[in-house]
Amino acid sequence: MEINLQEKFAEQYYKNADAVYFTPGRVNLIGEHIDYNGGLVMPCAITLGTWLAIAPNTEGKFRFKSVNFEEFVEADTKSTYSKNGGLWSNYPLGIINEFVKDGKDISGMDFLFYGNIPIGSGLSSSASIEIATAFALNDYLNLGYDKLDLVKIAKSVENNFIGLNSGIMDQFAVAFGEKDKAIVLDCETLKYKMVDVNLGNYVLAIINTNKPRELADSKYNERVAECQSALQLLNKEIKLNNLCELNAEKFALHSHLIEDKTILDRATHVVKENDRVHMAAKALNTGGLQEFGRLMYASHQSLRTLYEVSGPELDAVVDFCYTYPNVIGARMTGAGFGGCAIALLEKGFEEDFAKHLTDYYVAKIGYPAAIYISQIGNGPVKL
Repeated sequence: MEINLQEKFAEQYYKNADAVYFTPGRVNLIGEHIDYNGGLVMPCAITLGTWLAIAPNTEGKFRFKSVNFEEFVEADTKSTYSKNGGLWSNYPLGIINEFVKDGKDISGMDFLFYGNIPIGSGLSSSASIEIATAFALNDYLNLGYDKLDLVKIAKSVENNFIGLNSGIMDQFAVAFGEKDKAIVLDCETLKYKMVDVNLGNYVLAIINTNKPRELADSKYNERVAECQSALQLLNKEIKLNNLCELNAEKFALHSHLIEDKTILDRATHVVKENDRVHMAAKALNTGGLQEFGRLMYASHQSLRTLYEVSGPELDAVVDFCYTYPNVIGARMTGAGFGGCAIALLEKGFEEDFAKHLTDYYVAKIGYPAAIYISQIGNGPVKL
């Protein structure tokens, strides 16, 4: 942590924090835009994240402050809450709303958040804040929830309080992450297994395009609707609960039902991307990092041409990585339309990579990207 949060808490609230917690962000290594189609995803927690300091107060108020934002938000203790515009504090407020609806007795609490996840980058700063709040309150107040309960509560906040039709992957990855492991998660059943990610002589480079993801929410919901259209058309012939029940071979037998090219492209991406996750897990289990890298490039190409959620900025990063000899795989990660790409970069080339990528990106896009080197880290902890 680059700052002393206890010190900052004392500056803000004129008392010491009772407890400090850390919750990571996440990247999805492969399996993009299939969490809401009941498929397999392969996220991991990263070492960037959200720190939260808390202490009770006697005023019966929830007070939300952040080192990263100027807004100070205060809410009285009551039986229900509603979203307050576009404020960042909606995420912790939504968690409190879910706890209160579930009959938990929560009264005045002071919160101070600090995060080093680039906001709006696609590294799940929102899920990190949600799980940070839920984990801290559950631990501090002994509310009795297990980790999966907290994940479901946080997803409900995202869907019903914030209003984004996202799947469960982000919250799950943030809560269940383990050092040097990826999670192969079935988003339909929530069954999961941990896969060792032995990066050997490689590191995970995270490249933030620095393009604001203003399109992401509306386009995200549009893609959800397009996939639902594909499912309805396929259900004229076969009975499916979600698109990822099909593999590429079976999909080919029934794809004639989808006459609209755009809808067909969306469904094709979903089915083939789900197959790629199976292949990626096999590659990691056998130490096949080169094959894993090839699958990353294939994933990005599909997101670029079939699902159309990439864009000039993300494509510029991946195009550069493809020509850089010490990168073995790269792809966009997250919802797209800006945000971040990830790359498997050979150790020792971090500075050279950053310099040459920056030159290339500025020439193409007109402003620099931000480059972070991360490890695969653990889920939430009390510090």
